[in-house]
Amino acid sequence: MCTIGGNIGTASGGLCCVKYGVTAEYVLGLDVVLADGRLMSTGRRTAKGVAGYDLTRLFVGSEGSLGVVVRATLALKPQPPQQLVLAAEFASAAAACDAVCRIMAGGHVPSLLELMDRTTVRAVNELTRMGLPETTEALLLAAFDTPDPAADLAAVGALCEAAGATQVVPAEDAAESELLLQARRSSLVALEAVKGTTMIDDVCVPRSRLGDMLEGVERIAQKYRLTIGVCAHAGDGNTHPTVCFDAADPDEARRARESFDEIMALGLELGGTITGEHGVGVLKKEWLARELGPVGVEMQRRIKQVFDPLGILNPGKLF
Repeated sequence: MCTIGGNIGTASGGLCCVKYGVTAEYVLGLDVVLADGRLMSTGRRTAKGVAGYDLTRLFVGSEGSLGVVVRATLALKPQPPQQLVLAAEFASAAAACDAVCRIMAGGHVPSLLELMDRTTVRAVNELTRMGLPETTEALLLAAFDTPDPAADLAAVGALCEAAGATQVVPAEDAAESELLLQARRSSLVALEAVKGTTMIDDVCVPRSRLGDMLEGVERIAQKYRLTIGVCAHAGDGNTHPTVCFDAADPDEARRARESFDEIMALGLELGGTITGEHGVGVLKKEWLARELGPVGVEMQRRIKQVFDPLGILNPGKLF
């Protein structure tokens, strides 16, 4: 669920960004209302152009803190063919991570490569009654929209088996593929239904550390006695640890926030970033400073001061 404006504001991604890229790659130009009311246009109509700083990219991901986007010129691609999906079960997060690395290192270009941990699979089953395999520790979904997706799925299935997959099931048609994709799309809604409130992280780590990230989140969940499910855009290492808690329970809410912070610390420790696509907002302001360092934060603040000297644009966010 999203809007074009929201995508631009957070430089977001999605299920198919492993092949088709993220929002920033599709924004060619913007019309922006500045803090003093002036209208500024960025970008150009030519295929190439490096005159001055790239202000378009500066605004993409700025979370409304530099100006108000009122029009966007976007690049389009032809609608891709129908994709076929494969589901692979793994007995450990490490094995699933190994499969992801094998797939990407092998030069394969899936249109989608998504991962769901055991907690997420069970939550989806509870909500949708889909009957996903709850014995698996990690469920990997791979999709191809190539001219011969069945051949690509066969090759990827072999790599999954080599990495230790306990079962590999390729979809036979579009209907089966859509059912598997619906399971992934239901993940966050299903996790929210566990306790009524969620705190969603979006820590991105190198693909080679995905297994460490999932195993670390499981340890954090045990430490704080919480349900924390992880779904991930595995193809680019972007994980979504989702802390489920009862907001009406002060102690549980406190433990949820502490676990949230510990997950971000884990992501940085693994060489990652505190946000791959959701942005900083309010919850991650302190962590932005930890990731960027004092010089980085100073330069960011100076940019903010140039565009918004009175601090009236989305105040309280980022810094």
